[in-house]
Amino acid sequence: MGHDHDHGSELSETQVRVRALESALIEKGLVDPAALDALIETYETKVGPHNGARVVAKAWTDPEYAARLREDATAAIAELGYMGRQGEHMVALENTPDTHNMVVCTLCSCYPWPILGLPPVWYKSAPYRSRAVSDPRAVLSDFGVVLHAETEIRVWDSTAEVRYLVVPMRPGATEGWSEEQLATLVTRDSMIGTGLAAPP
Repeated sequence: MGHDHDHGSELSETQVRVRALESALIEKGLVDPAALDALIETYETKVGPHNGARVVAKAWTDPEYAARLREDATAAIAELGYMGRQGEHMVALENTPDTHNMVVCTLCSCYPWPILGLPPVWYKSAPYRSRAVSDPRAVLSDFGVVLHAETEIRVWDSTAEVRYLVVPMRPGATEGWSEEQLATLVTRDSMIGTGLAAPP
């Protein structure tokens, strides 16, 4: 009598394929498992939007740091230990009540990995890359961001030579909040300019 063990897999078809490819590469000696684990751990814990949120929160609470961030964003971000490939030549863009900044890479998907992690799928899509330039207000509306008609929207095109970090406006009613508390309000999208910092 045979047993049917159709309990369903917890892995998606793509995850199963990735695991099979990973196993084959390791078996052939093409990939070092320790190096692979270190790479995965880096992208899960060491890089990502939580780093950028810390940069923004520090800029919100420390005027001297905010000035250094405006003057030389690469160096100011490195002060907090965030640097490396895809994080060179950074420029910080501050949103104000009169100006809203939004970032795109019209040619590919240049993106500041050390402080924002891996780019979202939509950031790399052709519709976003073209519409962000031609109709940024409509793109923002698609993301649920509706700005006053008189607010100027500036679109910045990332390249291999320069990448951008949007510093969103600090939400009201956060006086006395710590950097750690403020960082929880900073979203990945707000640092691309397709979102706003979350309300408290």
